[in-house]
Amino acid sequence: MEIPKPGDHKAFIQLALQLAKKSKPLPTNFRVGCVLVDTTSHQILETGYTLELPGNTHAEQCCFMKLAEKYGVPEERLSEVLPSSLGLYVTMEPCSKRLSGNKPCVERIIRLAGVIKTVYVGVREPQKFVSNTGWTAMESVGIEVVHVGGLEDEILEVATAGHLKDS
Repeated sequence: MEIPKPGDHKAFIQLALQLAKKSKPLPTNFRVGCVLVDTTSHQILETGYTLELPGNTHAEQCCFMKLAEKYGVPEERLSEVLPSSLGLYVTMEPCSKRLSGNKPCVERIIRLAGVIKTVYVGVREPQKFVSNTGWTAMESVGIEVVHVGGLEDEILEVATAGHLKDS
């Protein structure tokens, strides 16, 4: 996996989009990809995409679950072992509510507010399944949220593959 140049936010969103394409298209979820980057060393720490791991898993959830396994800690303690300046690139705004009963991705990110400094988002979540308040929630705890424009149409096409199209 080629690492984009530092500050090339669009290239990191494109990388996350390539991951999203690995997710199986279903009518009941969005296909999302994410990339977690140490902004000091410019290393990709982990990636994730929707349904990468068993269960009804979201991209961010998969990324954090894999990191927890890599570091040998519960996901709740990741902030103790991760570098202190991370950027999270996601194709779609992280969810603030899960109909499956799983912890929303925004709660997982907020738990890492001391180390995740910025979340870069390709598109806001469409109001199809739930109303999303993730952007505001992340900003309220000091996480900067930045829209990275230019790929919205492609992201939404990938995200909604498998959904019934309105006639």
